Amino acid sequence: MQPKEALRIPLDRITGLRFMRGVKAFSTSEVGGKAKCLGLWLIGLMIAVNVLNVVNSYVGRDFMTAVENRNVSGFAWQAFFYILVFAASTGVAVYVKYSEERLGLLWRKWLTKRLIDRYMERRNFYRLYASGEITNPDQRITDDVKAFTVTTLSFTLMFLNGAFTVVAFSGVLWLINPWLFGAAVLYAGIGSWASYYLGHSLVGLNYNQFDKEALFRADFVHVRENAESIALLHREERLKSGMMHHLGELVTNFKNIILVNRNLGFFTIGYNYLAQIVPILIVAPLFFRGEIEFGVVTQSAMAFTHLLGAFSLIVTNFQSISTFTAVIARLGSLEEAIDNDGQRHVLAMEQDAAAVPAESPAEAPAIEITEENDHVEHKHLTLLSPHDGRKLVKDLTVRVPFGTRLLISGPNEDAKMALFRATAGIWSGGEGQIVRPPFGQIYFLPERPYLPSVTLRELLVRTGQEEDVADELLIAELRALRIDSVIKRAGGFDVAHNWKDILSLGEQQLLAFVRLVLVSPRFVFLERVGHALSREDAANVLEVLAQKSITYITVGRHGVRDDDDKLKHYDAVLELMVDGNWIWSPIKEGKIATPAK
Repeated sequence: MQPKEALRIPLDRITGLRFMRGVKAFSTSEVGGKAKCLGLWLIGLMIAVNVLNVVNSYVGRDFMTAVENRNVSGFAWQAFFYILVFAASTGVAVYVKYSEERLGLLWRKWLTKRLIDRYMERRNFYRLYASGEITNPDQRITDDVKAFTVTTLSFTLMFLNGAFTVVAFSGVLWLINPWLFGAAVLYAGIGSWASYYLGHSLVGLNYNQFDKEALFRADFVHVRENAESIALLHREERLKSGMMHHLGELVTNFKNIILVNRNLGFFTIGYNYLAQIVPILIVAPLFFRGEIEFGVVTQSAMAFTHLLGAFSLIVTNFQSISTFTAVIARLGSLEEAIDNDGQRHVLAMEQDAAAVPAESPAEAPAIEITEENDHVEHKHLTLLSPHDGRKLVKDLTVRVPFGTRLLISGPNEDAKMALFRATAGIWSGGEGQIVRPPFGQIYFLPERPYLPSVTLRELLVRTGQEEDVADELLIAELRALRIDSVIKRAGGFDVAHNWKDILSLGEQQLLAFVRLVLVSPRFVFLERVGHALSREDAANVLEVLAQKSITYITVGRHGVRDDDDKLKHYDAVLELMVDGNWIWSPIKEGKIATPAK
């Protein structure tokens, strides 16, 4: 019994529409002209292949007839022609493969670049990760793109070649015996129907197998990237349990694939074996009666094999077709999700496939973000949890002018994180308006900074400005934030490192602050600035930001009302409560004044 999930990706018109959309995008792209030229060249080569195959069938017929008649001179000539045809066929076949691979590489490069551009723009990568609507987008952009382009070309050429083969060999079989042609058509038709009936569930199973394999590989990536923490915390058994669970799911799904392949194999292997004697059964009586020569028997077998192969492409390639269909579905769903209106795309395709109108779904309330230079403001902002839809923040209306240092506190940790992300534009659950400076004038610094494996100079200075910032300035800013010792450990400014391996989390944060100071925005939104820093380093960071006239808004911990030493660095505190309500309180002389809402 097959699992229900095996049936979720059907071989239907929507799959066909997704496929045609991908092909059309490539053919109309900036490299479409070159692709069409290569495609036409391939079609010409395939026509040449089929012409040579037909010639080969007649040469083979005369060759065998010469053997039967003991015609030595005729045998020598036909052998010479045979060698010429083989040589020509070899050359054409090699160029077919070469041209196919060139076109496939061109398509893969174009499609991969297109998906990377769309995946990285407007922070789609984060939205897909946060929403969980698409699993393993990295595998889809790498492995699935390769499979899609290579297999599309392979199947396209295969079916085109099949069409040419039908045209080329139908006449040959018909001239030998019309019953032979009819047998090929009937035999292939029955085989195609039976293959689909026995193997259609492979599509969904293969779709799921891609994800299960990716999840299993992700477990090992997680262990590699967190090896030290896992070793220190002795979490090996928990992780091993998760690996075994994913391995079990992978094996169970693959067992189902093997089961379907077994049932399909009983039919397809028997189908191929039987096909070898069908033409002989039909033409042998003609030879026995002396109506045809022996060479015609071998020609009929060859022509029947070619024609049946063309008619039976679904039978012989159904397992590959099912995998290919799963690849189309995975890439199609990725593009639809990146578009941020994937449901609209699927709905449109379903309407097209069913040819019936449908009402457009009402748009959900959205958070509107506008840009102004001199303040950050939240107007009637309500933020919702993506998990259960509860209100994390209710009707927040506050304004933070330039120069006003704000601490966001309170017991509602989810609300604080939601407000941080919503202001950055990566939180979609809620409604209201956010006014903030453009990204060149506002900086968002998360608690765990992003430090790629680059040189210290590239880490601190904006891309393209590495030669414009003097070493003396870098040293001064590093010294101001008490992290100048990293220069010696790094071996200077121009040696690349994996910074997570040589710096503590606090030191990583300080390097991120140095970069922030060098960028010098008007506003900065900080996430838990003092979590990994000592109290002295955290205070020093805030003092440096104030000296640089950088207005900071800090997401802090709960319970700051009695922390006078910390409150002296702020002008106001915004407390976010568990029920979604909020309290705005000004700070005067290091004390929280009468709260106001």
